[in-house]
Amino acid sequence: MVSSLASGQGKTLVTAALALRLRWQGKSVRILKIGADFLDPLILERASGSPVYQIDLFLLGETQCRDLLARLAEQVDVLLIEGAMGLFDGTPSAADLALLFDLPVLAVIDASAMAQSFGAVALGLASYRPGLRLRGALANRVGHPRHAELLRSSLPQGVAWCGSLPPDARLALPERHLGLQLATEIAGLEQRLSLAASFLDQEALQLPAARAFAAAELAPVPALLPGTRIAVAQDDAFCFLYPANCDLLRAMGAELRFFSPLAGQRLPECDALWLPGGYPELHLPALAANRELLADLGAHHRAGRPVLAECGGMLYLCRSLTALDGEVAELAALLPAAARMQSGLSALGLQTVRLPEGELRGHTFHHSLLQTDLAPIARALDPGGRLGEPVYRMGRLLASYLHLYFPSNPVAVAQIFHP
Repeated sequence: MVSSLASGQGKTLVTAALALRLRWQGKSVRILKIGADFLDPLILERASGSPVYQIDLFLLGETQCRDLLARLAEQVDVLLIEGAMGLFDGTPSAADLALLFDLPVLAVIDASAMAQSFGAVALGLASYRPGLRLRGALANRVGHPRHAELLRSSLPQGVAWCGSLPPDARLALPERHLGLQLATEIAGLEQRLSLAASFLDQEALQLPAARAFAAAELAPVPALLPGTRIAVAQDDAFCFLYPANCDLLRAMGAELRFFSPLAGQRLPECDALWLPGGYPELHLPALAANRELLADLGAHHRAGRPVLAECGGMLYLCRSLTALDGEVAELAALLPAAARMQSGLSALGLQTVRLPEGELRGHTFHHSLLQTDLAPIARALDPGGRLGEPVYRMGRLLASYLHLYFPSNPVAVAQIFHP
């Protein structure tokens, strides 16, 4: 597991660089991501060459996590897991997962503004939870060899030095309001990752002893959507899709038909529609100009066919969406609502919602506000029991800021999409 003391320390860059360097050595590598995250996995996929799945105790539960570890550990030489936020942040945390499955942890620490305190930070991470195996520490943004030596000499016994990366602007991964930019938008991403991989010290590539994971017994996925054609919006405006969600729909017998609203495409022939989250606010002119698709969406809804709209997908179905600069786009108007982008975070966190179809888990993370007189059919709850996102229903249209993790309740998902 690659973790840290906080966000912004360089976990994603180090995880990607490790994966790429190990692949250069001829090893097969897969990466898993802790937490509800769509952006980091797109970059990690570029480095590993394979889709990046979530491994999260809240979203998946212990049994599904164990099954994922056991299956992938049999398929590849090296399995990397990128943590979320800091090692001990959240409930459950990355540390909870590491302790449950006895995973060795590599701590990435931004050492740009410290010297021997690096060792104190590493000691704190190593000793805060009894039983946690902090294998080593990798220093990020290290200015010169003398700086690296000070950091290395400060490490407590039992925490290995795993090398360093320099403060090179060519390694930076650009960000925006929801996190890292999309992998498709980062100029020269492959070159950045290759450069980072080339900077890794040999100490970072010394792998811990191999181990196996006991397989978990999962119930077979029921074939509840045989032959159901589900249209799925997928482009830079609608890009927040868990691979596990798509896998589950296919396992239940559904046929996924991807289309791009940004490319001017119309709605393909389908029995149900899924509009995932993304960045519609960055593409308002193109989305508003695709009037034929907007008409198709209205016809699909009036015909009583299922629609699931998550976060950005929900904004697309509003009467209008107002960008930060005041630009207003008239959109699908399937929901009696108007949305407006905010300069700050509106909501963030893991949540559970109990729908008429059943209980589902997911998360929310958005910088917009929705104005509507429509009464919600349900309200999500966070792990502490506090009220979370409202969920709206109009006929077969289900809309919310929630990004749902479908494997948390396949039967409920099947009912949502069933024609």
